[in-house]
Parts: sequence; C-alpha cells; structure tokens
Amino acid sequence: MTNPAHDVQQPPPQGRPRDERIDTAVPRAVLELLAEAGYSGLTMDAVATRARTSKPALRRRWRSKQHLVVDALVGAAGTFPTPDTGCTHCDLIEGITTLSETFSGAIGRRVLPALVADLADDPELDAEFRQKFFHPRRASTAAALRRGIERGDLEPDADVDLLLDMLAATTYYRVLFGHLPITDALAEDVVMAVLNGAATDAWRTRQHG
Repeated sequence: MTNPAHDVQQPPPQGRPRDERIDTAVPRAVLELLAEAGYSGLTMDAVATRARTSKPALRRRWRSKQHLVVDALVGAAGTFPTPDTGCTHCDLIEGITTLSETFSGAIGRRVLPALVADLADDPELDAEFRQKFFHPRRASTAAALRRGIERGDLEPDADVDLLLDMLAATTYYRVLFGHLPITDALAEDVVMAVLNGAATDAWRTRQHG
C-alpha cells in the first residue's frame, strides 16, 4: 500500500541556483579593469564581459558599479587584517601593510578619491562600505591595540580610537592627495612612530634595549 504523502509532488525550487564562480570572477575582473581604465572607465558591461557573465547576473548581486568596487576593495584588502602573534607592533605593521599594498595598486589614487566622493552622495552605499570594509578592519586593529594594553606594551589609558585614526591616516592621506608615495616601509614607519608616543617604558626597553 502506498503512502499518499509520497505521491504528493514537491514544487520545483524557485529561482536559478547561485553561480559561485561569479563571486570570485567578478571582483577579480573589477580589479583588472580598474587598473586598466580607472574608476571613471569602469562599466557594468565591461565587468560582465571580463567575468564571462551577464549584466543581469551582476545586477542581481550588485546595485551599481560603486557596489562592485566596494566588494573588490573588501577582497583586495581583507576585513580582518591584523593578526595575533603575541607581538603588538608586528601585528599592527602587518595590518597596516594591507592598506599600503591595496592602495598602491589598482585601488589607489585613480579609484579611492572618486569612491569617497560617491560615498558622500549615496547613504546606502556609504552604509555598505562601513559595514563591509571600514568597521570590520577597524575592529580588527582595535583588538590588537587592546591586546597591547593587556600585555603592558601600551599605556592603559591610551585612546584607542585616536590611535586607530593615526595608524591609518597616513596611507589614506597620501592616496587622496598624492603628495608623497606609499612606500614599502610606510606601514612600519607609521606604526613605530605612533607606538613611540603611546608605548610604555617597558615596551621601549624591550624594543630598543
């Protein structure tokens, strides 16, 4: 005797299955096109062609080319850049280095200033940028600073928010205004300059002794 429940046909799944290949191919295509054509030359059509997909497929995931750039930025720079190796200045240097490496490449002076201008005019895009890129990276580096306080490397009353701004500011400033290059040594130079102002005597003794 058959079970009537087994005879009931299940409705077919709704929508197309998600193409996981697009999630990696599209950000890669965006970075390549930014390097070739810059921010103003980037188009959804060009990205679709380079990523071997369709413009409607892009639109289902990204509302605009600006959203494409944000996701490409997240993929290039990472959202949790600052490790925990037990060495405060080593962790901070590694974290800030990801900014130098990212903004000295495709997402540099040809891209970041224009993207920042678009963030000011588009609250939804600005919120997405903060949620996906700015806040996670900031939290990662804040955690490293707090570990430094716990280790006794940094003063217990150190202003973490101020230190975060100081650590990242030099890279952003040089990208936005282009007055000086982003060198390979910039991250280390910035971290050591900031720590020499916020570190305890014990850290200075270990570092320079």
